[in-house]
Amino acid sequence: DPRRTETAEFADLHLPILPGTDVALFHAMLHAMLWEEWIDRDYIDRHTEGFEALRTLVREMSPALAAGLCGVKAEDIVTAARWFAQSAATLSLYCQGLNQSSSGTAKNATLINLHLATGQIGKPGAGPFSLTGQPNAMGGREVGGMATTLAAHRDLSNPAHRAQMQALWGVDRLSEQRGKTAVEMFEAVKSGEIKLVWIACTNPAQSLPNLAHVHEALNKAELVVVQEAYRHTETTAFADVLLPAASWGEKEGTVTNSERRISRVRAAVRPPGEARADWIIARDFARRLEAHLRPGRASLFGFDSAEAVWNEHRATTRGRDLDITGLSYAILESRGPQQWPFPAGAPGGTARLYADGVFATPSGRARFAAMPYRAMAEKTDARYPLSLTTGRLRDHWHAMSRTGTVARLFGHAGEPCLLAHAGDLARRGIADGDLVTIESRRGAVVVRAAADRAMRSGQVDLPMHWGARFLGGQASAGVNTLTVPAFDPVSRQPELKHAAVKVSRADLAWHLVAFARGIGADAERFEALTPLGGGVAFFSRVLIGRESPGMLVRAAHAGAPAAAWIAALDAALGLDATNCLQYDDLTRGHARRMSITADQLTAVRLSGNADAVATSAWLQEWLVAGKPVAAIRRLLLLPSARAPEGFVAPGRVTCQCHGVGEAAIRSALAQLPGTATERLAVLQRNLKCGTECGSCLPEVKRLVAAIEPAVPAPPAHAEAA
Repeated sequence: DPRRTETAEFADLHLPILPGTDVALFHAMLHAMLWEEWIDRDYIDRHTEGFEALRTLVREMSPALAAGLCGVKAEDIVTAARWFAQSAATLSLYCQGLNQSSSGTAKNATLINLHLATGQIGKPGAGPFSLTGQPNAMGGREVGGMATTLAAHRDLSNPAHRAQMQALWGVDRLSEQRGKTAVEMFEAVKSGEIKLVWIACTNPAQSLPNLAHVHEALNKAELVVVQEAYRHTETTAFADVLLPAASWGEKEGTVTNSERRISRVRAAVRPPGEARADWIIARDFARRLEAHLRPGRASLFGFDSAEAVWNEHRATTRGRDLDITGLSYAILESRGPQQWPFPAGAPGGTARLYADGVFATPSGRARFAAMPYRAMAEKTDARYPLSLTTGRLRDHWHAMSRTGTVARLFGHAGEPCLLAHAGDLARRGIADGDLVTIESRRGAVVVRAAADRAMRSGQVDLPMHWGARFLGGQASAGVNTLTVPAFDPVSRQPELKHAAVKVSRADLAWHLVAFARGIGADAERFEALTPLGGGVAFFSRVLIGRESPGMLVRAAHAGAPAAAWIAALDAALGLDATNCLQYDDLTRGHARRMSITADQLTAVRLSGNADAVATSAWLQEWLVAGKPVAAIRRLLLLPSARAPEGFVAPGRVTCQCHGVGEAAIRSALAQLPGTATERLAVLQRNLKCGTECGSCLPEVKRLVAAIEPAVPAPPAHAEAA
């Protein structure tokens, strides 16, 4: 990983390779394995083919050469190769950095090459394992839910495979031309080749690269149908027809996880209103359409239940590598989740593939892939000298259609923020927390910057989740305003994980910070602020709080916006009442508005220059905590960044499950003696942090290691002596 992540903190060896250089790393590791005779020649001879072409390819990619390309030490590459090859079992876990790349297929294939060359596959604890971005990613591929494939791992370009599906589906022919993948599709919409687009269960107006072109395409389409469980996504704003869809807890079916395990999903509640399961929407539309296209003929869509749809899927798998013709809903009900393959007559599913060295190819041998290293689609240069990666946050999911509605999930990383090396910021005259403009060849985004020790010089990171609903401004549609539409020639995955950018301080004279309690669960009030984003250079809005969810708004511009803009913001936050506290310094352009109900702050707006919003941090914490204002009433209209004496803000939330802040953990640790293990146990017993989902445990352990233990008091008899 280019960044020193929490996972890397636990590593015996971290290879912080430059973005996009994975293939060079894997080729160099294989080069070292060949040179040192660390490969498994017997396994290669008995179970693989194509090794000689690969050997020739990697001959020139020495660890010394790869070290220069990857930005890591040659000896570390050799160490990684030795450990990989000589371990009793080597397991490779990889995420979207390998997939979302213009050379993603090569990255995956060259990693698999290492497993095949060392026999690290088909045995316990060994093999390549993709940690995919969706819990049913494998299931989507099984059913052919891609533009380039047919059901059950069939190839669209294979005439025999098309004939099999024609027979199963009862149709005269299937097109041999593959469909358009996501980036290609929106280019075709933009050019007018595609005039109608139906979007189901995804948010391309936030998640696709080069968003300016995607939005242009959606505006040009003659008809946009959006099938969605959440009303207020970036994409629903473009919908001519919005079809309400049932969400995961409201429908039934099956999902397949990354270890090929099929699970039954049951509805916990009924879908609200007119929402329906996706298959029902598709079936009903198809029946109406076929009445026009093939009148009088029997329907091809006679499904009366989710089980009926799944039974057709079962039939498509017969004789394929994922054959599940022996599996049924009854078995899943009685025996629980099962792994494929599970063919007819089998006593159960197959726990481990390739244990016999037989693979799903015509020869039964695994194929080595001799794919050369290619640089990223967009290189850095003097004009765009920084590499932007778009990673993920611990507590959010993809485009935040769902997690973005839960205030407590913003506690750990609450706002859009560009992470950068401290030296890179200093050289550009940027202080921690300053607003910066990130600009690529496709557009620009204004966001706050933060120095982060995980980043190496020359690289910056902006989480992928922040779309226009949370991060806006006159020129921005969110993070993917910046990213590259180039894609892999085989997988067609776009290169979302790297773009060349420049970063500069955003010199905006006017600033605003506003926050309010008790309105975070009110989606309409949150969405009422949407039009305001286009009126200023920088605009962000997120949820805050826990028991009484609220909203935090930040904005900045070259000068104060029109009075109507301010009035609309105040109205949305409940700051337009006549009984609000008001303060205006016309000389300096400072303004403060505060609403107080039952001795508690309910809403605050601070605006003016940077000094005018300096109070915002502690005031926000005071509001979120619901503390009485009687003790600080005289401080409310003073623009001071210093919190009242004795007030300790809880700070960033470390443990979301139990709402434990970093400040509370630090305070508790400072009073605890003993070893790290003992202190962690006491901390977990007293504060409960790290005892539920476990996602905060690495951070908690790091705090335990960083904070010196308290010195225990000497026993009484020692004092007397």
